[in-house]
Formats: sequence, structure tokens, C-alpha cells
Amino acid sequence: MHFFKQNGAGLLLCLAIALPCWYLGTLFPVIGGPVFAILAGMVLTLLLRDKSRFAAGIAFTSKKILQYAVVLLGFGLNLSEIAKVGALSLPIICSTIATSLIIAFVLYRYMKIPANISTLVGVGSSICGGSAIAATAPVIDADDEEIAQAISVIFLFNVLAALIFPSFGAAIGLTNEGFGLFAGTAINDTSSVTAAASTWDTLHGTQGAVLAYATIVKLTRTLAIIPITLALAFWQLRKARKNQTAARGTFSLKQIFPFFILFFILASVITTVSTLCGVDASFFSPITSLSKFFIILAMAAIGLNTNIIKLVKTGGKPIFMGLCCWIGITCVSLGMQHMLGLL
Repeated sequence: MHFFKQNGAGLLLCLAIALPCWYLGTLFPVIGGPVFAILAGMVLTLLLRDKSRFAAGIAFTSKKILQYAVVLLGFGLNLSEIAKVGALSLPIICSTIATSLIIAFVLYRYMKIPANISTLVGVGSSICGGSAIAATAPVIDADDEEIAQAISVIFLFNVLAALIFPSFGAAIGLTNEGFGLFAGTAINDTSSVTAAASTWDTLHGTQGAVLAYATIVKLTRTLAIIPITLALAFWQLRKARKNQTAARGTFSLKQIFPFFILFFILASVITTVSTLCGVDASFFSPITSLSKFFIILAMAAIGLNTNIIKLVKTGGKPIFMGLCCWIGITCVSLGMQHMLGLL
């Protein structure tokens, strides 16, 4: 009862934003519900003079609900299926992830882009867009404006990729399998991978084969959330211990370690074991749908805590970083396919 008294108003406000945004996301999947939710939250917060009664619920939604969404995302990962189909794409995935992170780090150092935004854009570009940002943000203690900035950058290049890549792939003569690998490794967000692969299937009459393949490649990329977040957690712990001497405070692994990632791993193991035991994969569909809705809910809260005017004023450098990551990933994905003889 105390929980709902403290957080209820903010939760209901986020829910009121999330429901129509979820519907809009189904109508316009290239844009997606999370982007609609962030934009709606940012506009609404300009109209709210006093958010004090909503503050606790908004904070809970933007932090805890975001972590719950990542945990539930694990139920959409069948590790045995990924091992069968995704193994071929692994060298390309590792190369594109490394490329994006290196580009983000170099630009962070030389363009003085804030560390958290650089990390979120680099990880979001290299792994799986909004889901990777959702998993990484709590680990590096990113604030809502930083999350909104990164999501906005990723969204821009998701839309461009979904619109451009099918025609681009045809122009350079990619095979069906080649485009599935290209879409799965070079496009950030799952919705945009789906949009691009579906367009290719329609143009080439492949009856959904490229969509299925690109989705498996994309899910293989999603697993990179695990080592990336764990590495960032230990990096944060190292920084905290360095600061401990100066501040004479106490920091522990328990404070910084992303334990929700362990539940994410457990969820994927449960899905894998269950399907091996004969449980149909569709059994977990409602849970993965709930995960997507939780992300929209959290993005509504993040939008409510974001100053849209400041976001626009400070957006130039992060957009340039996102562009560089996007170009780098595209070139490396195609280059690796050529080296491996897959083109």
C-alpha cells in the first residue's frame, strides 16, 4: 500500500503515455513505441508545472522497470537456436561491436563528448539499440537525459538503415543470406532489422527466409549485452575504489554489479531448456511482449525527466558519433563478409 501511495501517480502517468505509444509503435514499427514514448514524455513535461507528486513513480519506472524489461528480454533468447544459426555471424558481430566501441572511445577522447553518452551511443550502435542502452544505463548510472540523447541518436540511424539498406544491398549484389547477415549485424534495433529484412523479402519473394535469418543474427548480437555490461560494471567498480581513497567512503561489488543481468541470463537458460524439453517457443511470446512494453513504459518516464530544449542544443556531437559508428559498422560488416567469402 505504501508503495502505491508513493509511486502510484507517477506510474499511472507513465502508463497513460505508454499505452498509446505502444499502439503507435505497432502502426509505425520503423519508429517504434520507445521513441514515441520519449517524445511524448518530453512534450508533456513542458506542460507540467509541478511534477513533485509524480517524481517518485517516474524515477521508479525509469530505473527499476527498465531493469525488469531487460530481465524479461532474456525469455526471447533460445541459446541452442542461436548456437546453430548464429555461429556463422559471430566473427562479423565481434568485429562490428569492436569497431563501434573503438570509434566511440576515440571520439569521446578527441571531441570531449560526455563519457556516459559516448558509452551509450557506442553500445547501442554496436549491439541492439534501445535494449542495449536499457541494459547499460543502470550499470554506468546514466541519467535520463543521457539515455534520451542516446536513444534519439540510435533512432535516427535505425530509420535511415531500414529505408536505405534494402536498396543498397540489392545495388551491391548481396545474396539473400548476405543481406540477412548484413541487416542483422549492421542495423541497431530489432524493429529496424525486421523492417529492412521484411522489405528485402517482399522485393525478392523469399517468403520470410531473410527475416528469419536476420532475426537470429540479431539475437546473437543481443547476447553481447552480457559481457559488455559485466565489463562496464567492473570498470565502474575500479573507478569507485580509486575515488574511495579520496572520499574515504566504502564501495562494494554489490552496489555496482548489475545483478539484473544474471536474471537475464537465467531467463534465456530457462527458455533454452524448456524448448529442448518440448515447450513451444510461442509460450514465451507474452513475456517478450511484456518486456517490449516495459521498455516503452520506462522510455515514457525518461522523456518526462528530459529537457527537450537542452537535448536539441547538445545533440550535434552525439549525432556525429552515431553517424561515425553507423558508417564504421556498415563497412566492417560488408568487409568481413567479403573476407570470409560470404558475398
